[in-house]
Amino acid sequence: MTTATAPSPTSTAPTPRQVWKRARGLLIALLVLVIAGITFAAVRSGTNYGHLDPRSPAPKGSRAAAELLKDRGVSVTVATTLDEATTAVGPDTTLLVTGPNLLTPSQQRRLHEATSASTGRTLLIAPGPAVVSRLAPGVRAEPHRPVSAIPPSCALPAARSAGTADMGGIRYTAPGSTATACYPSDGTPSLLVRKERGDGDTVLLGSPDFLHNERLDQQGNASLALQLLGSRAHLVWYLPSLTDPSATSDDGSPDGTDDGRTGEETSGDESDFLDLIPSGWLWGTLQLALAAVLAAIWRSRRLGPLVMERLPVSIRASESAEGRAGLYRKANARDRAAASLRAAARTRIARLTGVTAREAHTSHVLLPAVAARTTTTDGELSILLFGPAPADDAALVLLADHLDALEREVRTS
Repeated sequence: MTTATAPSPTSTAPTPRQVWKRARGLLIALLVLVIAGITFAAVRSGTNYGHLDPRSPAPKGSRAAAELLKDRGVSVTVATTLDEATTAVGPDTTLLVTGPNLLTPSQQRRLHEATSASTGRTLLIAPGPAVVSRLAPGVRAEPHRPVSAIPPSCALPAARSAGTADMGGIRYTAPGSTATACYPSDGTPSLLVRKERGDGDTVLLGSPDFLHNERLDQQGNASLALQLLGSRAHLVWYLPSLTDPSATSDDGSPDGTDDGRTGEETSGDESDFLDLIPSGWLWGTLQLALAAVLAAIWRSRRLGPLVMERLPVSIRASESAEGRAGLYRKANARDRAAASLRAAARTRIARLTGVTAREAHTSHVLLPAVAARTTTTDGELSILLFGPAPADDAALVLLADHLDALEREVRTS
Protein backbone atom coordinates (compact mmCIF):
# COMPACT_ATOMS: atom_id res chain seq x y z
CA MET A 1 0.00 0.00 0.00
CA THR A 2 1.14 3.51 -0.77
CA THR A 3 0.10 6.55 1.13
CA ALA A 4 -0.70 9.75 -0.75
CA THR A 5 1.26 12.72 0.41
CA ALA A 6 -0.35 16.12 0.59
CA PRO A 7 0.95 18.60 -2.00
CA SER A 8 3.36 21.18 -0.63
CA PRO A 9 1.91 24.68 -0.40
CA THR A 10 2.83 27.06 -3.22
CA SER A 11 4.66 30.20 -2.04
CA THR A 12 3.35 33.55 -3.26
CA ALA A 13 6.47 35.49 -2.17
CA PRO A 14 8.38 37.02 -5.12
CA THR A 15 11.64 35.36 -6.04
CA PRO A 16 14.91 37.34 -6.19
CA ARG A 17 14.68 37.25 -9.99
CA GLN A 18 11.20 38.77 -9.92
CA VAL A 19 12.33 41.46 -7.49
CA TRP A 20 15.25 42.34 -9.77
CA LYS A 21 12.99 42.57 -12.84
CA ARG A 22 10.63 44.92 -11.02
CA ALA A 23 13.30 47.17 -9.53
CA ARG A 24 15.95 47.24 -12.24
CA GLY A 25 14.30 50.09 -14.17
CA LEU A 26 14.25 52.33 -11.11
CA LEU A 27 17.79 51.38 -10.12
CA ILE A 28 19.13 52.05 -13.62
CA ALA A 29 17.40 55.45 -13.73
CA LEU A 30 18.82 56.31 -10.31
CA LEU A 31 22.32 55.24 -11.41
CA VAL A 32 22.08 57.38 -14.55
CA LEU A 33 20.96 60.36 -12.46
CA VAL A 34 23.88 59.94 -10.04
CA ILE A 35 26.40 59.62 -12.88
CA ALA A 36 24.96 62.68 -14.62
CA GLY A 37 25.13 64.69 -11.40
CA ILE A 38 28.73 63.70 -10.77
CA THR A 39 29.68 64.49 -14.37
CA PHE A 40 27.93 67.86 -14.25
CA ALA A 41 29.62 68.73 -10.96
CA ALA A 42 33.02 67.71 -12.33
CA VAL A 43 32.60 69.76 -15.49
CA ARG A 44 31.52 72.84 -13.54
CA SER A 45 33.98 72.36 -10.69
CA GLY A 46 36.30 75.03 -12.05
CA THR A 47 36.07 78.76 -11.49
CA ASN A 48 32.59 79.98 -12.35
CA TYR A 49 31.29 83.51 -12.56
CA GLY A 50 27.81 84.93 -12.71
CA HIS A 51 25.97 86.94 -15.31
CA LEU A 52 27.54 90.21 -16.46
CA ASP A 53 30.84 89.24 -14.86
CA PRO A 54 33.76 90.67 -16.89
CA ARG A 55 35.74 87.50 -16.14
CA SER A 56 33.07 85.10 -17.44
CA PRO A 57 33.33 83.62 -20.98
CA ALA A 58 29.81 82.14 -20.65
CA PRO A 59 27.04 83.34 -23.00
CA LYS A 60 25.60 85.57 -20.29
CA GLY A 61 29.01 86.79 -19.16
CA SER A 62 30.74 90.01 -20.27
CA ARG A 63 34.36 89.03 -20.76
CA ALA A 64 34.29 90.02 -24.44
CA ALA A 65 33.27 93.60 -23.64
CA ALA A 66 35.93 93.85 -20.90
CA GLU A 67 38.66 92.60 -23.24
CA LEU A 68 37.67 95.09 -25.94
CA LEU A 69 37.84 97.92 -23.41
CA LYS A 70 41.30 96.81 -22.26
CA ASP A 71 42.50 96.74 -25.87
CA ARG A 72 41.48 100.43 -26.12
CA GLY A 73 43.48 101.38 -23.04
CA VAL A 74 40.65 101.39 -20.47
CA SER A 75 41.60 99.78 -17.17
CA VAL A 76 38.91 97.43 -15.86
CA THR A 77 38.69 96.79 -12.11
CA VAL A 78 36.22 94.38 -10.54
CA ALA A 79 34.61 95.49 -7.26
CA THR A 80 32.53 93.11 -5.15
CA THR A 81 31.89 95.32 -2.09
CA LEU A 82 30.31 98.71 -1.68
CA ASP A 83 33.44 100.09 -0.02
CA GLU A 84 35.57 99.16 -3.05
CA ALA A 85 33.06 100.76 -5.42
CA THR A 86 32.62 104.05 -3.52
CA THR A 87 36.35 104.41 -2.95
CA ALA A 88 37.13 104.08 -6.65
CA VAL A 89 34.70 106.73 -7.95
CA GLY A 90 36.25 109.86 -9.42
CA PRO A 91 36.16 112.28 -12.38
CA ASP A 92 38.14 109.92 -14.63
CA THR A 93 36.23 106.80 -13.60
CA THR A 94 33.12 105.05 -14.92
CA LEU A 95 31.23 103.04 -12.30
CA LEU A 96 29.09 100.22 -13.71
CA VAL A 97 26.59 98.81 -11.18
CA THR A 98 25.40 95.48 -12.60
CA GLY A 99 22.84 94.64 -9.89
CA PRO A 100 21.54 97.74 -8.12
CA ASN A 101 18.42 95.84 -7.06
CA LEU A 102 20.58 93.62 -4.83
CA LEU A 103 21.66 96.58 -2.71
CA THR A 104 19.89 97.36 0.55
CA PRO A 105 18.29 100.81 0.98
CA SER A 106 21.20 101.99 3.12
CA GLN A 107 23.71 100.77 0.52
CA GLN A 108 21.80 102.55 -2.22
CA ARG A 109 21.89 105.85 -0.32
CA ARG A 110 25.61 105.49 0.32
CA LEU A 111 26.24 104.77 -3.35
CA HIS A 112 24.17 107.78 -4.45
CA GLU A 113 26.05 110.09 -2.07
CA ALA A 114 29.40 108.88 -3.42
CA THR A 115 28.48 109.13 -7.12
CA SER A 116 26.65 112.46 -6.90
CA ALA A 117 29.71 114.04 -5.24
CA SER A 118 32.00 112.99 -8.11
CA THR A 119 32.08 114.16 -11.72
CA GLY A 120 32.44 110.69 -13.21
CA ARG A 121 29.92 108.50 -15.00
CA THR A 122 27.61 106.02 -13.27
CA LEU A 123 25.80 103.29 -15.20
CA LEU A 124 22.90 101.48 -13.53
CA ILE A 125 21.70 98.21 -15.07
CA ALA A 126 17.90 97.72 -14.87
CA PRO A 127 17.18 99.36 -11.49
CA GLY A 128 13.62 98.80 -10.29
CA PRO A 129 11.11 101.49 -9.22
CA ALA A 130 12.17 101.63 -5.56
CA VAL A 131 15.88 101.63 -6.46
CA VAL A 132 15.51 104.43 -9.02
CA SER A 133 13.97 106.73 -6.40
CA ARG A 134 17.20 106.52 -4.36
CA LEU A 135 19.94 106.26 -7.00
CA ALA A 136 18.37 108.66 -9.50
CA PRO A 137 15.82 110.90 -7.74
CA GLY A 138 13.27 112.37 -10.12
CA VAL A 139 13.35 109.40 -12.51
CA ARG A 140 10.46 106.96 -12.73
CA ALA A 141 10.63 103.31 -13.81
CA GLU A 142 7.98 102.00 -16.17
CA PRO A 143 6.89 98.37 -16.71
CA HIS A 144 9.21 95.88 -18.40
CA ARG A 145 9.08 95.23 -22.14
CA PRO A 146 10.78 92.47 -24.18
CA VAL A 147 14.31 93.11 -25.45
CA SER A 148 14.55 93.62 -29.20
CA ALA A 149 16.55 95.49 -31.84
CA ILE A 150 15.60 99.16 -31.40
CA PRO A 151 16.94 102.26 -33.18
CA PRO A 152 18.31 105.03 -30.92
CA SER A 153 15.89 107.82 -31.94
CA CYS A 154 17.86 110.41 -29.96
CA ALA A 155 20.74 112.88 -30.28
CA LEU A 156 23.14 111.13 -27.89
CA PRO A 157 26.45 110.75 -29.83
CA ALA A 158 27.18 107.29 -28.45
CA ALA A 159 23.73 106.01 -29.40
CA ARG A 160 23.73 107.64 -32.86
CA SER A 161 27.15 106.16 -33.58
CA ALA A 162 26.12 102.69 -32.41
CA GLY A 163 22.77 102.69 -34.22
CA THR A 164 20.29 99.90 -33.62
CA ALA A 165 21.01 97.87 -30.48
CA ASP A 166 19.35 95.17 -28.37
CA MET A 167 17.50 97.30 -25.87
CA GLY A 168 14.23 97.18 -23.94
CA GLY A 169 13.54 95.82 -20.48
CA ILE A 170 12.63 98.39 -17.86
CA ARG A 171 11.89 101.86 -19.26
CA TYR A 172 12.53 105.23 -17.62
CA THR A 173 11.07 108.70 -17.72
CA ALA A 174 12.30 111.93 -16.09
CA PRO A 175 9.43 114.47 -16.10
CA GLY A 176 10.54 118.08 -15.94
CA SER A 177 14.24 117.40 -16.56
CA THR A 178 16.66 117.76 -19.48
CA ALA A 179 17.66 114.08 -19.50
CA THR A 180 18.47 112.49 -22.85
CA ALA A 181 16.14 109.60 -23.70
CA CYS A 182 17.11 106.92 -26.22
CA TYR A 183 15.96 103.56 -27.58
CA PRO A 184 12.22 103.97 -26.97
CA SER A 185 10.27 100.74 -26.44
CA ASP A 186 6.53 101.25 -26.95
CA GLY A 187 7.19 104.97 -26.87
CA THR A 188 9.10 105.02 -23.56
CA PRO A 189 12.95 105.14 -23.50
CA SER A 190 14.97 102.20 -22.22
CA LEU A 191 18.19 104.26 -22.00
CA LEU A 192 18.23 107.53 -20.08
CA VAL A 193 21.22 109.84 -19.56
CA ARG A 194 20.91 112.49 -16.86
CA LYS A 195 23.54 115.16 -16.30
CA GLU A 196 24.94 115.57 -12.81
CA ARG A 197 27.37 118.17 -11.45
CA GLY A 198 30.16 119.19 -13.79
CA ASP A 199 30.87 116.61 -16.46
CA GLY A 200 29.33 113.79 -14.46
CA ASP A 201 26.25 111.91 -15.60
CA THR A 202 24.09 108.92 -14.66
CA VAL A 203 23.07 106.42 -17.32
CA LEU A 204 20.10 104.13 -16.71
CA LEU A 205 19.90 101.03 -18.91
CA GLY A 206 16.70 98.98 -18.98
CA SER A 207 18.41 95.72 -19.98
CA PRO A 208 21.94 94.26 -19.78
CA ASP A 209 21.55 92.06 -22.87
CA PHE A 210 23.74 94.16 -25.16
CA LEU A 211 26.68 93.52 -22.78
CA HIS A 212 26.40 89.72 -22.93
CA ASN A 213 29.03 87.76 -24.79
CA GLU A 214 26.40 86.06 -26.96
CA ARG A 215 24.99 89.40 -28.21
CA LEU A 216 28.02 91.65 -28.35
CA ASP A 217 28.64 90.96 -32.05
CA GLN A 218 25.03 91.69 -33.01
CA GLN A 219 23.48 95.00 -34.08
CA GLY A 220 25.43 97.94 -32.69
CA ASN A 221 25.84 96.36 -29.25
CA ALA A 222 29.65 96.38 -29.19
CA SER A 223 29.85 100.04 -30.27
CA LEU A 224 27.29 101.10 -27.67
CA ALA A 225 29.08 99.15 -24.91
CA LEU A 226 32.50 100.59 -25.77
CA GLN A 227 31.26 104.17 -25.89
CA LEU A 228 29.20 104.03 -22.71
CA LEU A 229 31.79 102.13 -20.67
CA GLY A 230 34.93 103.57 -22.26
CA SER A 231 34.25 107.29 -21.91
CA ARG A 232 36.75 107.48 -18.97
CA ALA A 233 40.20 106.04 -18.51
CA HIS A 234 39.13 103.75 -15.66
CA LEU A 235 36.14 101.41 -15.40
CA VAL A 236 35.01 99.97 -12.06
CA TRP A 237 32.82 96.94 -12.70
CA TYR A 238 30.75 96.65 -9.51
CA LEU A 239 29.15 93.24 -8.88
CA PRO A 240 26.90 93.63 -5.80
CA SER A 241 26.77 90.62 -3.53
CA LEU A 242 24.53 89.57 -0.67
CA THR A 243 27.68 88.61 1.27
CA ASP A 244 28.89 92.22 1.33
CA PRO A 245 29.45 93.18 5.01
CA SER A 246 27.79 96.55 4.39
CA ALA A 247 24.53 94.74 3.57
CA THR A 248 24.14 93.62 7.20
CA SER A 249 23.87 97.14 8.63
CA ASP A 250 21.33 97.16 11.47
CA ASP A 251 20.65 100.85 11.68
CA GLY A 252 19.22 101.18 8.14
CA SER A 253 21.48 104.16 7.35
CA PRO A 254 25.23 104.49 6.80
CA ASP A 255 25.88 106.88 9.67
CA GLY A 256 23.74 105.10 12.26
CA THR A 257 21.13 107.87 12.38
CA ASP A 258 17.45 107.63 11.57
CA ASP A 259 16.85 108.32 7.89
CA GLY A 260 13.41 109.78 8.50
CA ARG A 261 11.48 107.17 6.55
CA THR A 262 8.02 106.25 7.72
CA GLY A 263 6.83 102.74 8.42
CA GLU A 264 4.87 102.72 5.16
CA GLU A 265 8.00 103.55 3.16
CA THR A 266 10.00 100.87 4.92
CA SER A 267 7.41 98.21 4.23
CA GLY A 268 7.34 99.32 0.62
CA ASP A 269 11.08 98.69 0.34
CA GLU A 270 10.70 95.20 1.72
CA SER A 271 7.90 94.35 -0.72
CA ASP A 272 10.17 94.58 -3.78
CA PHE A 273 11.41 90.99 -3.54
CA LEU A 274 9.74 90.03 -6.82
CA ASP A 275 11.84 92.65 -8.59
CA LEU A 276 14.89 90.47 -7.85
CA ILE A 277 13.38 87.41 -9.54
CA PRO A 278 13.72 87.25 -13.33
CA SER A 279 10.40 87.02 -15.13
CA GLY A 280 11.47 83.76 -16.75
CA TRP A 281 11.65 82.04 -13.37
CA LEU A 282 8.11 83.13 -12.50
CA TRP A 283 6.74 81.81 -15.79
CA GLY A 284 8.75 78.61 -15.41
CA THR A 285 7.37 78.01 -11.92
CA LEU A 286 3.82 78.56 -13.17
CA GLN A 287 4.35 76.10 -16.02
CA LEU A 288 5.81 73.47 -13.68
CA ALA A 289 2.85 73.84 -11.32
CA LEU A 290 0.42 73.44 -14.23
CA ALA A 291 2.33 70.39 -15.47
CA ALA A 292 2.20 68.84 -11.99
CA VAL A 293 -1.57 69.35 -11.79
CA LEU A 294 -2.08 67.81 -15.25
CA ALA A 295 0.16 64.86 -14.33
CA ALA A 296 -1.80 64.31 -11.12
CA ILE A 297 -5.07 64.31 -13.07
CA TRP A 298 -3.61 61.96 -15.67
CA ARG A 299 -2.22 59.49 -13.12
CA SER A 300 -5.08 59.72 -10.62
CA ARG A 301 -6.82 56.45 -9.84
CA ARG A 302 -10.18 56.01 -11.56
CA LEU A 303 -12.39 53.39 -9.88
CA GLY A 304 -14.33 51.14 -12.25
CA PRO A 305 -16.42 47.98 -11.89
CA LEU A 306 -14.98 45.05 -9.97
CA VAL A 307 -13.18 42.45 -12.07
CA MET A 308 -12.92 38.80 -11.08
CA GLU A 309 -9.35 37.54 -11.04
CA ARG A 310 -8.03 34.04 -10.75
CA LEU A 311 -6.08 33.20 -7.61
CA PRO A 312 -2.33 32.80 -8.12
CA VAL A 313 -2.52 29.30 -6.54
CA SER A 314 -5.24 26.69 -6.04
CA ILE A 315 -6.45 26.26 -2.47
CA ARG A 316 -8.32 23.14 -1.34
CA ALA A 317 -11.75 23.68 0.17
CA SER A 318 -10.71 22.00 3.42
CA GLU A 319 -7.78 24.40 3.81
CA SER A 320 -10.06 27.37 3.19
CA ALA A 321 -12.58 26.09 5.74
CA GLU A 322 -9.86 25.51 8.33
CA GLY A 323 -8.38 28.94 7.71
CA ARG A 324 -11.75 30.68 8.11
CA ALA A 325 -12.53 28.64 11.21
CA GLY A 326 -9.20 29.66 12.69
CA LEU A 327 -9.99 33.34 12.05
CA TYR A 328 -13.41 32.97 13.66
CA ARG A 329 -11.88 31.27 16.70
CA LYS A 330 -9.13 33.89 17.03
CA ALA A 331 -11.74 36.67 16.93
CA ASN A 332 -14.06 34.72 19.28
CA ALA A 333 -16.81 35.23 16.66
CA ARG A 334 -19.09 32.31 17.52
CA ASP A 335 -22.13 34.30 16.43
CA ARG A 336 -20.83 34.77 12.90
CA ALA A 337 -19.64 31.17 12.67
CA ALA A 338 -23.06 29.90 13.81
CA ALA A 339 -24.86 32.21 11.37
CA SER A 340 -22.69 30.93 8.52
CA LEU A 341 -23.33 27.28 9.45
CA ARG A 342 -27.10 27.82 9.74
CA ALA A 343 -27.34 29.77 6.46
CA ALA A 344 -25.47 27.03 4.56
CA ALA A 345 -27.60 24.29 6.17
CA ARG A 346 -30.88 26.12 5.38
CA THR A 347 -29.83 26.54 1.73
CA ARG A 348 -29.07 22.81 1.33
CA ILE A 349 -32.14 21.63 3.24
CA ALA A 350 -34.44 23.98 1.29
CA ARG A 351 -33.23 22.42 -1.95
CA LEU A 352 -34.12 18.94 -0.57
CA THR A 353 -37.60 19.96 0.63
CA GLY A 354 -38.64 21.84 -2.51
CA VAL A 355 -38.45 25.32 -0.97
CA THR A 356 -37.13 28.03 -3.28
CA ALA A 357 -33.78 29.63 -2.58
CA ARG A 358 -35.50 32.99 -1.96
CA GLU A 359 -37.64 31.49 0.82
CA ALA A 360 -34.92 29.25 2.29
CA HIS A 361 -34.20 31.77 5.07
CA THR A 362 -37.85 32.48 5.89
CA SER A 363 -38.85 30.58 9.04
CA HIS A 364 -42.61 30.34 8.42
CA VAL A 365 -41.99 28.70 5.00
CA LEU A 366 -38.98 26.50 5.68
CA LEU A 367 -39.89 25.11 9.10
CA PRO A 368 -43.22 23.43 8.08
CA ALA A 369 -41.55 21.84 5.04
CA VAL A 370 -38.74 20.42 7.18
CA ALA A 371 -41.08 19.29 10.00
CA ALA A 372 -43.09 17.25 7.50
CA ARG A 373 -40.01 15.16 6.68
CA THR A 374 -38.50 14.73 10.16
CA THR A 375 -39.51 13.66 13.65
CA THR A 376 -38.14 16.86 15.21
CA THR A 377 -40.67 19.27 16.70
CA ASP A 378 -41.21 22.76 15.31
CA GLY A 379 -39.71 24.36 18.44
CA GLU A 380 -36.53 22.33 18.16
CA LEU A 381 -36.24 23.07 14.44
CA SER A 382 -36.72 26.81 15.08
CA ILE A 383 -33.91 26.86 17.66
CA LEU A 384 -31.68 24.70 15.48
CA LEU A 385 -32.12 26.65 12.22
CA PHE A 386 -32.95 30.18 13.46
CA GLY A 387 -31.87 30.18 17.11
CA PRO A 388 -29.46 32.39 19.09
CA ALA A 389 -25.69 32.20 18.94
CA PRO A 390 -23.94 29.47 20.98
CA ALA A 391 -22.58 30.45 24.36
CA ASP A 392 -19.22 28.63 24.01
CA ASP A 393 -17.13 26.61 21.60
CA ALA A 394 -18.62 23.31 22.78
CA ALA A 395 -22.12 24.55 21.98
CA LEU A 396 -20.93 25.66 18.54
CA VAL A 397 -19.54 22.18 17.83
CA LEU A 398 -22.77 20.62 19.06
CA LEU A 399 -24.77 22.93 16.77
CA ALA A 400 -22.71 21.82 13.78
CA ASP A 401 -23.31 18.14 14.65
CA HIS A 402 -27.07 18.67 15.00
CA LEU A 403 -27.24 20.52 11.66
CA ASP A 404 -25.41 17.64 9.94
CA ALA A 405 -27.77 15.13 11.53
CA LEU A 406 -30.82 17.12 10.46
CA GLU A 407 -29.59 17.36 6.88
CA ARG A 408 -28.94 13.61 6.73
CA GLU A 409 -32.40 12.91 8.10
CA VAL A 410 -34.07 15.15 5.53
CA ARG A 411 -31.96 13.66 2.74
CA THR A 412 -32.91 10.05 3.62
CA SER A 413 -36.56 10.70 4.39
